[in-house]
Amino acid sequence: MAKQQQKAVIIGAGFGGLSLSILLARDGWDVTIIEKNEQTGGRASQAKAKGYTFDLGPSWYLMPDVFERFFESVGEKTSDYYELVKLQPSYRVTFKDYDQQVDIYGDLDRDAKTFDAIEPGAGQKLRDYLKRSAYVYDVSVNKFLYRNYDSVKDFMSPALAREAHKLSLFSTMDKYVAKYFKDQRLQQIMQYPLVFLGSSPYNAPALYNLMSHVDFNQGVFYPQGGLYEVTKALEKIAKKNGVKILLNTPVEQIVVKNGAACGVNINGKIIAADAVISNADPQFTETQLLEKPYRDHSDKYWNSRTLAPSALLMYLGVSKQYDSLQHHNLLFSKDWQQNFKQIFDNPDFPDDPSLYVCAPSKTDPSVAPKGKENMFVLVPIAAGLEYTDEQLEQYADNILSTMETELKLPGLRKHIEYKRLFCVKDFHERYNSFRGTGLGLAHTLKQTAIFRPSNKSKKVSGLYYVGANVHPGIGLPVCLISAELVRRRLH
Repeated sequence: MAKQQQKAVIIGAGFGGLSLSILLARDGWDVTIIEKNEQTGGRASQAKAKGYTFDLGPSWYLMPDVFERFFESVGEKTSDYYELVKLQPSYRVTFKDYDQQVDIYGDLDRDAKTFDAIEPGAGQKLRDYLKRSAYVYDVSVNKFLYRNYDSVKDFMSPALAREAHKLSLFSTMDKYVAKYFKDQRLQQIMQYPLVFLGSSPYNAPALYNLMSHVDFNQGVFYPQGGLYEVTKALEKIAKKNGVKILLNTPVEQIVVKNGAACGVNINGKIIAADAVISNADPQFTETQLLEKPYRDHSDKYWNSRTLAPSALLMYLGVSKQYDSLQHHNLLFSKDWQQNFKQIFDNPDFPDDPSLYVCAPSKTDPSVAPKGKENMFVLVPIAAGLEYTDEQLEQYADNILSTMETELKLPGLRKHIEYKRLFCVKDFHERYNSFRGTGLGLAHTLKQTAIFRPSNKSKKVSGLYYVGANVHPGIGLPVCLISAELVRRRLH
């Protein structure tokens, strides 16, 4: 008698859910993804308005080696689904204090000269720093990220302990960077990638200097059409392998019988499964989809977590183009430490914010009407921040005023023909994210590796978690790794 096909239900069609569905379908599982929103991708979704095409969330394509590895593992090539362009320059940095703009190219000789011009001798220090970052990246990816952990014993085998000792786990990024560079501008350039991990340089382990290898040595890429092209590729591959995707369908409850997950309840109908995997926020999954006896964590646990920032996002359609912008643009606050305090310690709209502006129309004419500019603006702010619509509009106007002066965009507000704001409440409503965090749990030492929530429920057999809030953590490529780790659990 033929063995009955195993069924998996995945809650949420983010990067973790889509990539896991492909892996399981290729292993012979009958897979259904259930997604509450109108499209796949989670935060990596898309919106169109007035001839403009906006990536709603992630806009940096980093760690191309991880994408290639995943696609190859499922018999595919990224080049068959989207065209990658390496950005030159990778990004532009503007320093408020110095009225200065610096372009970073991901070209070591060129970037070393830039560093030397700011701080004599810093070019060689950059080479030394990046050599170290490349080593940390290699060890982290090949020996730590692609592993599941259940206890400290798993993490601290003699071989891993020796490697861990070399990774600067117990220093913070601000102290680590200060050993190499004295000028605040260079320190900020080396620390800013922590925003991708939802962390502050004052509490993130120095381990994350590996992000500089990703940034400087590997370079920054862009898939023509936007990051949503990658989402579309994963969706196509999933459907090609027989995955069923239900959109506009919120899950009401995870059904548990005799201590095992056996399906989900949608609109009063039970969809049976041998395994249930949640790509939704784990805090939401536990508190809204599971009965109390089946939750791994208490409310006290969740309320004590350090969350990655939320953000004020602005999607702008602008009726003219500005030569002063590159594809990626970073504006750093004058008081770096105070800015992070207002995000992590004393929640408020930052008085002197750092911000990021993506102008993909610089690289990709398809995302804006001819002669016009598509701008995505991100201002990191505290998760859980409360505000009125009027306060949000006023703060957004202040940000636009800052962009006009600091980024040399004269008359910007007069040329905006489309504007959409997206902030804390929207993150909570659209993505069920805890307190409206933009990314999930921050990468502090106490929330890294074995200290992040597990991808396997401790109380319910057959219940798993995939995505940014579990190990390995935040970031689109890292969510692909998360999917591989859950697949191993299921085997």
